[in-house]
Amino acid sequence: MSWPRIAALLALLLAAPAAAIEPFVIRDIRIEGIQRTEAGTVFSYLPVKVGDTMTDARAAEAIRALFATGFFRDVSLERDGDVLVVVVHERPSIALIDFSGAREFNKEQLTGGMRQIGLAEGRIFDRSVLERAEQELKRQYLSRGYYAVAITSTITPLERNRVSINFNVEEGSVAKIRGINIIGAQAFRESELLNVFVLRTPGLMTWFSKHDQYSRQKLSADLETLRSYYLDRGYLEFRIDSTQVSITPDKQDIYITVNVTEGRKFTVSEIRVAGEKLVPEEEIRKLIQIRPGEVFSRTRLTESTKLISDRLGNDGYAFANVNAVPELDRKKDQVAFTFFVDPGRRVYVRRINVSGNTRTRDEVIRREMRQLEGAWYSGEKIQASRSRVDRLGYFTEVGVETPAVQGTTDQVDVNVSVVEKPTGNMLLGAGFGSDEGLLLSASISQNNIFGSGKHLNLQANTSRINTAYVLSYTDPYFTVDGVSAGFDLYHRKLSADANLLGNYETKTTGAQLRLGVPVTELDVIQYGLGWEQTEVITFANSPLYYKDFVATFGSENTNVFLVAGWQRDARDSLIYPTRGTNQKASAEVGLPLGTLEYYKLTYQYQRYFPLTRLMSLMVNGEAGYGDGYGDKPMPFYKNYYAGGVTSVRGFKSFTISPKDSNGDPRGGSKKLLTNVELLFPFPGLEHDRSVRLSAFFDAAMVDDTYNANAWRYSIGLAALWVSPFGPLKVSAGWPIEKKPLDKTQVFQFTFGGAF
Repeated sequence: MSWPRIAALLALLLAAPAAAIEPFVIRDIRIEGIQRTEAGTVFSYLPVKVGDTMTDARAAEAIRALFATGFFRDVSLERDGDVLVVVVHERPSIALIDFSGAREFNKEQLTGGMRQIGLAEGRIFDRSVLERAEQELKRQYLSRGYYAVAITSTITPLERNRVSINFNVEEGSVAKIRGINIIGAQAFRESELLNVFVLRTPGLMTWFSKHDQYSRQKLSADLETLRSYYLDRGYLEFRIDSTQVSITPDKQDIYITVNVTEGRKFTVSEIRVAGEKLVPEEEIRKLIQIRPGEVFSRTRLTESTKLISDRLGNDGYAFANVNAVPELDRKKDQVAFTFFVDPGRRVYVRRINVSGNTRTRDEVIRREMRQLEGAWYSGEKIQASRSRVDRLGYFTEVGVETPAVQGTTDQVDVNVSVVEKPTGNMLLGAGFGSDEGLLLSASISQNNIFGSGKHLNLQANTSRINTAYVLSYTDPYFTVDGVSAGFDLYHRKLSADANLLGNYETKTTGAQLRLGVPVTELDVIQYGLGWEQTEVITFANSPLYYKDFVATFGSENTNVFLVAGWQRDARDSLIYPTRGTNQKASAEVGLPLGTLEYYKLTYQYQRYFPLTRLMSLMVNGEAGYGDGYGDKPMPFYKNYYAGGVTSVRGFKSFTISPKDSNGDPRGGSKKLLTNVELLFPFPGLEHDRSVRLSAFFDAAMVDDTYNANAWRYSIGLAALWVSPFGPLKVSAGWPIEKKPLDKTQVFQFTFGGAF
């Protein structure tokens, strides 16, 4: 084709848009080319209607509007007389999304991720979204350490303008960390520093913890832990110069190199306090955790500023600011700190606002508040309030904020936000113990009846040894002062022969009224008055001791008893305690109103001592003393026993006690028990709080009088795993002091939970 002809053709093409549509009045609109999309949908997006005058500008606007819907891959406008014809070519819809070769993630996880970026069955197919989906899928695999993953997508056209999409995934192998090197470390061994890292090279338990798989977030956390390790040991000028993460060409092995500069080790030379001292300086200095002559520690320095701020906050200075300014003497490797105290204005609480509680009444939350409206702000009371609301167990989240009141300089509001969780449970449970065998349980409970905070529980438990049916009700605020009240109705059956004791059975039906009186934030005194009807069944091979009791007092006994107790729980955690104490004391007295006259006194003291960052020492001591009065003995089925996985491990449950004429344990009226346990994490799972190991020493004495020859001792190892299916406790115990008739059991365990 000659150049003049080409030029003429280009001129015609450029001139065509100018003559695309002659202006006309639209008398009708017709849609052509739609297959799935409703005509009404097209009309709803079309910016022109019948009666409008169609122009080039309005035609361009209409095309842009229809393209913007994403439904069509081509749109054109034509004129048929006074009729506007809209011709569209629809994009295909996605009929099916499938994955092949994906094993690390299940299909629901993958389709969920695709849906979040706009790729899902039933939606319009868009190739740009498909490309983003491939990148997202690859990102998910990279986050799991699959750096060699290859992902290809195949689009298959189907009838009725639909497509199916298949993602073919070649996962490859997970890349493992083969080496972590710290360059520049001289003050500490590299192995010592690597012990503070979560990331590590493959080891015994890394198949479970996945800590041998690289993660940018974990590495950042490890570097901050490394920085804290040095700063807490005097290296004030420590810095991390660079970090390199390299992967081998086959994308299977990862190597991490951290370059550090340690600097010099500093000691504290002087502590000064400056600023507005609303609290006596002597009291402030007691709150400062670092002392002259000690090695500098950032943790203790941060704790010091926090303690001073909290102390001022307890007096109403909610916005107190405390800064510790260092003065370095590099010649002497010393640092002096001046704590500048700026208390700010004293503020009080204008209003307490509660939000998020759709079922729980406001009063249930407000009665736990220790901070009062109109009172001076107290950080300690606000924190105590949050803890008390959280301990109710009705909420998955409890948040407390103290925003300043706009337009004022001396007022704050306390905003308590909660996220409620279901408080009613219907549970079926199963467990297994090395002594009790199969344990089945069922319960129906509601811990927050009608949002009132009251508790109701109905449960049934059965095993080879014990069967129990219990109905309990508790009102935690029977009075406005926090006195709790409740009752229990129960029926229990004990088959002693199944537990290797002297052969007898008891069937007990009873009821009890309870009161709990809070004395302090940690101390509770409990009172109870109960009634029991107990049937004692003996057999031909039952010990004479049991038969004599039945012959004297009958096979059915009525017991009216009084219970009093005290508890103080100051542990730092109920599941994974590392420090603090837990004390319990109780007394049970059988009153002369019944046929039994006895008393039982028990006391338990438990304390946790943190030894290192990962290890703690637990010391537990228990004492029990019982006897009869009014010329009546204590009922034999109220006796004390010891032995088993929760007592003295290595001995069978309930077998540490005096023996009857048949050589079977009969229990005793006096009991002493002690446990010393060194607690430490499972190797490779140092940061997993669900698994814990221990080395233990157990000892107990059960008799009718204090008898040094009655002591039994054992040592061993134990493991506790709070699994998704319930707690599993396993121990291996070896008796180091036992008698010829003792029954031992090296391996013991309990397992069970609701499902």
